[in-house]
Amino acid sequence: MAPVFKIRAARKSDMPALHALIVELASFERAPQAVVVKPHQMQKWCFGTSSYFKAIVATHNGVIIGMAVYYFAYSTWTGPVLYLEDILVTKGYRRQRIGQALFNRMRHIAESHACKRLSWQVLNWNTQAIAFYKKQGATLDSTWINGRIEFGKSKTK
Repeated sequence: MAPVFKIRAARKSDMPALHALIVELASFERAPQAVVVKPHQMQKWCFGTSSYFKAIVATHNGVIIGMAVYYFAYSTWTGPVLYLEDILVTKGYRRQRIGQALFNRMRHIAESHACKRLSWQVLNWNTQAIAFYKKQGATLDSTWINGRIEFGKSKTK
C-alpha cells in the first residue's frame, strides 16, 4: 500500500532536508561535488528579501520525502515562465505517484500565475525521467545547447 503523503510549500525549517535531497540528486546525477550551497544560504535565498527560488515538498508522517524547486522567469517570446529547477522523490518512496503529485502541483502553480510555459531540463541518459515527462505530454527539445559561465571558482588551465 502506498504511503499517505502531503504536498505543501517549503518552510524555512525545511532547508536542511531540502539540502539533503539536493545532495541525493547530485549523487544520482554523478556530480556530488557540485553541491556547494549550504542550508542557511538556501533559507536566505528562498525566504530573504531577494527571493531567488521557491520550493514545495512532499511529506510522509511529517518527514520530507520529495521536493520540487522552482522559480519564475520571463520569455521574451511568450511571457511568464515557471522554471522547474529540480524535482526529486527520495529513493525509498519512488514509484508511488509522489513525483506525479509534485509535477501536477507545479503545473497548477504555473497556470495560477498565468505562466505561458513550464520548463525544465533533463539529462539525456535519465531514461526514467524522460519517459515520465513524455507521459505528461511534454515536448523534449534536443536543439538547444546549454551554456553557462560560473563565478567564484578558481580558473584552471
